[in-house]
Amino acid sequence: MSDANRLSILYVSYPLLPVTRESAGGAEQMLLAVEREMAAGGHRTTVAACDGSQVNGQLLATGPPADGPDRYGQREREHSAAILYYLRQHPNEFDLIHDKSGSFFRHAAECPVPVLATLHLPRSFYREDQFWDLPPSLYFNCVSHSQASSFADLPNFLGVVTNGIAVEDFPFTASKGNYLLWLGRICEEKAPHLAIQASQSAKMPLVLAGQIYPFRYHQDYFKREIRPQLTRGTHVRFVDTPLREQKLNLLRHARALLLTSTAEETSSLVAMEAMACGTPAIAFRRGAFPEVVADGETGFVVESLEEMVQALGKVDRISPEACRTRVERHFNASRMARAYQELYRQVLMSAKELAA
Repeated sequence: MSDANRLSILYVSYPLLPVTRESAGGAEQMLLAVEREMAAGGHRTTVAACDGSQVNGQLLATGPPADGPDRYGQREREHSAAILYYLRQHPNEFDLIHDKSGSFFRHAAECPVPVLATLHLPRSFYREDQFWDLPPSLYFNCVSHSQASSFADLPNFLGVVTNGIAVEDFPFTASKGNYLLWLGRICEEKAPHLAIQASQSAKMPLVLAGQIYPFRYHQDYFKREIRPQLTRGTHVRFVDTPLREQKLNLLRHARALLLTSTAEETSSLVAMEAMACGTPAIAFRRGAFPEVVADGETGFVVESLEEMVQALGKVDRISPEACRTRVERHFNASRMARAYQELYRQVLMSAKELAA
């Protein structure tokens, strides 16, 4: 790649926890996937993230991770302040900023280069004042078409780039075990308690695996709804904060993945990961789940808990090979990175026109 085509990009992560291959959050995993592809393509990448993060390019460490509940606000302020200080000291280092944090874009007017903000959450999860008085140097994209329908009114909205994964990192396995899997952040809106109910009704063992973030309402939910289900002799096995190899083994051998979120999810990395391993997903019809899971082909999209239990009786009809093929065709990381490169080109052309 010639120097003229090489970009210098600052990626801004979610501020709470380190960004590593072990990260549970989807935004963190997407940042790493895009940054890895861009670095491999010869671009210069820097990631602003907590101390202890592990990235492919340079790390701009913004401070220690949160060490307890209710520290998000303080950690977010520290994170943004560290980034803005660095930008003031190095105003010509980057061509653009790609914000994956969900919050730093509010500082776009203070940045010396344009900002592309990828919105990972439903609109109802953002304060509406975050979208007031936006500078012309700020651009947005969404990660699914269902999500984009509520953000299309934003200025400088550049459309949709669907998430993707490094498919080669997920080993395909046609032979499955005799357990169901729920995997993700353990919080009320993700509703792992509904997965427990579905597995009880289907009389199938469940592995519930995930991370409890340092938010008090997440921790209270776990103590109230999940911990009482983990008594000795129960059909539920809990794997706390699984390491990557544990996660891969669970995904490969599960009979099916359950997606029980009650929120209007904007994507589902765990569904892509499961399908890449040949494991079907059974999901509620919420948000972008139907865009990821092909009903009747790579799993089932259902309307209720009762339908989820019924779908479990048909899950052996799903072809593991069809699951893998769908991810290879539609949700691979290289496709995602090419789409973001096109957005970067649009952002830089627009910024050049504004400066003229």
